[in-house]
Amino acid sequence: MHPCKVLSVPLVALLVATLTGIPPATAGTPAIKIEGNATQPIFSRADAIAQTVYVEVEGTDSDNDGKPDRVAVDILRPKETDAGLKVPVIMEASPYYAGGNDVSNHPVDVDENGNPLPGLRADAAKTVPQPFDGYYDNYFVPRGYAIALVENLGSGRATGCPTSGDRNETAGPKAAIDWLNGRAKGFDADGEPVEATWSTGKVGMIGVSYNGTLPNAVAATGVKGLETIVPIAAISSWYDYYRANGGVLAPGGFQGEDLDVLAKYVLTRENGQEVCGALMDRLTAEQDRVTGDYSPLWDARNYMNDVGKVRASVFLVHGLNDWNVKTKQFAQWWYALARRDVPRKIWLHQGTHMSPFNLRTAEWLRQLHGWFDHWLHGIDSGIMREPQADVESAAGQWAQHASWPLPGTATVPLWLGSGAKLSLLPRPLSHKESFTDQKSRTAEQLVEATGADPNRLAYTTGTLPTDVRISGTPTLSVRASLKDGASPYLTALLVDYGTDERPNGTLVSTGQSYCYGESVPDDSGCTTLRRLGTAVTPYKIVTRGWLDVRNRHRPDRTEPLRPGKEYGFTWDFQPTDYVFKKGHRLGLVIISTDVDYTLRYPPGTRITVAPGRSSLRLPVVWGRLM
Repeated sequence: MHPCKVLSVPLVALLVATLTGIPPATAGTPAIKIEGNATQPIFSRADAIAQTVYVEVEGTDSDNDGKPDRVAVDILRPKETDAGLKVPVIMEASPYYAGGNDVSNHPVDVDENGNPLPGLRADAAKTVPQPFDGYYDNYFVPRGYAIALVENLGSGRATGCPTSGDRNETAGPKAAIDWLNGRAKGFDADGEPVEATWSTGKVGMIGVSYNGTLPNAVAATGVKGLETIVPIAAISSWYDYYRANGGVLAPGGFQGEDLDVLAKYVLTRENGQEVCGALMDRLTAEQDRVTGDYSPLWDARNYMNDVGKVRASVFLVHGLNDWNVKTKQFAQWWYALARRDVPRKIWLHQGTHMSPFNLRTAEWLRQLHGWFDHWLHGIDSGIMREPQADVESAAGQWAQHASWPLPGTATVPLWLGSGAKLSLLPRPLSHKESFTDQKSRTAEQLVEATGADPNRLAYTTGTLPTDVRISGTPTLSVRASLKDGASPYLTALLVDYGTDERPNGTLVSTGQSYCYGESVPDDSGCTTLRRLGTAVTPYKIVTRGWLDVRNRHRPDRTEPLRPGKEYGFTWDFQPTDYVFKKGHRLGLVIISTDVDYTLRYPPGTRITVAPGRSSLRLPVVWGRLM
């Protein structure tokens, strides 16, 4: 390039470069367009360049073939990148692009020692996304971004073996980021070296569920070039996905699933069983579905250990009614990021395990666009001056807040008492109360039962004099003894008693169409707008918490109980943000086996609780409980 051409760049372009961090375009070099502090859709999605690169994962040989593993990376980028335009990358890594295998879940009916009883196993069914079938390409490629879809180790065209969340799977997308920054080797289908000369090196990772978990995992490596992540319905610790406080626990809707089941499901590479079968067997043996204890296997899949390495900003999204990837996953990650003052933003919605694109499409695209423009293009989009938290308190009722948990939240204890009461004052003289465990009635059936019930204890406030909002993580402390049975579980249910219209986990079409990007064959660039479906119900289980009483001191150590001896137990509920309405009653229900989540031991365990020495602690934002 001739020096005088560089010197002849207009002053305004130099100012733009200074303010945004984007190098100014020289004569004849394509450039993004910024208007209103936002990138504009000036590039063609239809003419975008598609390529596949096989990236070498240096230092990882999970299939033990003597060669570094490789991941397949499908890329879509503006055609102008072949003429000198350099763009950042929005990356989604996934083990699902090649579909999945038919895999049976583990049986959950067990004997008194926790060993599985013979019985029918249920197949796990999961939704399988397809490459470039979402909104990233239509919306962001025209605005000067490339899209990269990374096929994870052991899946599809990748080599290696899937291991459900440990460093092997993290290494794949990390290597793709290294390749985009010139630090890793990439090859085309013919084995010829390929370089990402069109990349600025800046990457943002995004995804839902497993695809959202990988951004957390890769960010925890501190890899250079990963500027931001958008983890949606994502895992931060795999132990807390398949276990809870020492107990074996299922993700909602997938009773009996575990690490090995998921790894076998995504093992779609060529000759997968032949190459990776022994590793799958090792996962089955080491995951320990008998004690449920935390172990080195789980520690290797705990991204909380490395949160101190996170360099990327974080835009976190989670459903407050997500019982698949439960809310503890987002909350513990969020709390840790806050302690380190990581640049961050959060969306909490009243949906289940779903993408915010399906709930609040236009606003989601506005904020996500501003987020990526800020962190990947260096544009002052204003997104970092907006309130940190968007929280949906009821179907369609959104508000912005300075942070989460909501400012002003304070812990308020409620004391259990005989007569099924929850009170603001202790009632130490309350008589002990007992119930017997069973394994046929669901938590919902036990909650809706009226009066005393032999299979649960229930405590409620009086009718609430005002609305009461909680925001954060409730906890429960009880004094109790167990005898005459095998179940080691204590399950707590926080319940809103009162008829109301509540979200029911569905999405309902509004009948309106919204076009967000360029249309291409088989992809209109439009979507049908949806809202949360609702139903009138007499109660709602707001949140749950589980404890294996043998792990009352720590999750990595099983300590047997003496039958009939009273112990103190404290455990957490899943974090939540919820408004109990005036006139409703706030309730606590204590059971043992939670049919849809825990293992199911033989019935008969007798649990005796000392309510006068037991308390529920709530993170209250505002409102009066009595």
